[in-house]
This record gives sequence, structure tokens and C-alpha cells, in this order.
Amino acid sequence: MGMKVEVVIGDIARQADIEAVVNSANPNLRMGSGVAGAIHMAAGPELEDYCETLAPVARGRAVITPGFNLPNRWVIHTVAESFLDNPEADRVLALAIDSALRLATEHGIQSLAMPAIGTGVFRCPPELSADYTARALAWHSANGSPLQRVRICVTSTALKEVFEKALVQAFA
Repeated sequence: MGMKVEVVIGDIARQADIEAVVNSANPNLRMGSGVAGAIHMAAGPELEDYCETLAPVARGRAVITPGFNLPNRWVIHTVAESFLDNPEADRVLALAIDSALRLATEHGIQSLAMPAIGTGVFRCPPELSADYTARALAWHSANGSPLQRVRICVTSTALKEVFEKALVQAFA
């Protein structure tokens, strides 16, 4: 059975029918803003306490925690890089996305919700995040990932269209 991937405009912290969510995290795994803020707020203070034991996380790497008060069993926290001042940011983004998907595979996760990684405060161009995400999903789908369903949660119609286009190309 192949991986089903959908793109929706929605709150990643409210995906009750999904086993794990991906947090586009900062290296200290703190609440922050955007996706990290939404996930931490919904999960409750236990998540931040738990994250203190895992931080700091190297850029391009991911760690997994319980979901606490989220409707999801797991949170996979992955750390990208700022595109404002780092010429290696695209390489780190690719590693961050792959690290998150590898953790999902290692834990036998079958359904995953993920954001447009890096497009918030890290200022990644949406087309680049979409391309790397789509290609990584296509690779993992072709190489035995247990993921059956992936939902990419975005914040606008424009972002949804960018991700849908990248997915069509990657899975062609």
C-alpha cells in the first residue's frame, strides 16, 4: 500500500486522527512562536519540561517525545536553520526533514502531520521547503516506510498550492 499525502489549511495541534505531529523546532526545543508555540500550548507544560532533558538538538536532527495533552501520541521535533544568514541552510533543511521521517519509520508511525518546515521564523522559501518535503516523502514511500498517511498542515491557499505542486512532481 502506498503513502497517501494530503495538504490542508489547518492547525497542526488539532489533528486528532493522526498518530504523530512534527514540530519545526528551535535547538533548545522551547515554546517559541508559530508551529512550536501552537504545539507546546496544546501539549501543556509537561512537553517543555520533557524537552529540557533532550536539548539542545543539533540543526538537521530530530528527537521524539510523548504528545502529552495533544490528541497525538508523539511529537517529532526537528531543527532546521535560518535562511537569513546561513549558506548551508538548504542542506540543514533537507537533513531536518529526513531526520523527522526516519524517526517516524523507526517508531512504526503510520500517520503523521507536518508543517511547512522552515518557512516561519527561519524564512525558508516555501518552494524549497515543499520540494524537499515532497522528495523526502516520495523516497521514504518507495523505501519501505510504515507511513500510510501524511498530512501537511499549512496556513494559506498559496502555500497549499505550492506543496500540492511539489507533491505531484515528486510522486510522478
